[in-house]
Amino acid sequence: MSHSVTIQTRTVTTGSPSAINTTFCRSWTGILKLAQVILGAISVGLSGYSLSQYNSTTTENLFFLMIATTFMISSFILVLSYLCSYTTESIISKTVFELLFHAIAFALLLAASVTLIQRVSNGYYKQDKLQLGASICGLINAVLYLITTIFALRTSRGL
Repeated sequence: MSHSVTIQTRTVTTGSPSAINTTFCRSWTGILKLAQVILGAISVGLSGYSLSQYNSTTTENLFFLMIATTFMISSFILVLSYLCSYTTESIISKTVFELLFHAIAFALLLAASVTLIQRVSNGYYKQDKLQLGASICGLINAVLYLITTIFALRTSRGL
């Protein structure tokens, strides 16, 4: 019984240790990851400012802030590692870590954003506008994590 085997190779150009992987920034996954970090920073900034200025520490606010901060920092570390090493992107993208990370980020950020929007829709205070902006950024970020999850699923399956 004969089997057909397909071998794929990837050419990786290495440079000096101080080189920055600029090709990552120009790829779709790189643009998505950079947007996730930026939207995460905006969400954390709005939510944190609202909590510090108006002292509205509800469970929903704290849950959103915790989830948004966690995935913003984690995504920043991923982006930083992809920028610092040419081989990191090709290695990590083929592991199940990236698939699980983005799927969990999508689910938790979606839950935190919807929960915060539901709480904000009941009030008419000034800090609610900031929280609404943070949760909308969180929803957009959740959609970006969903798209990245689909890319990671396709990469891990070799499609």
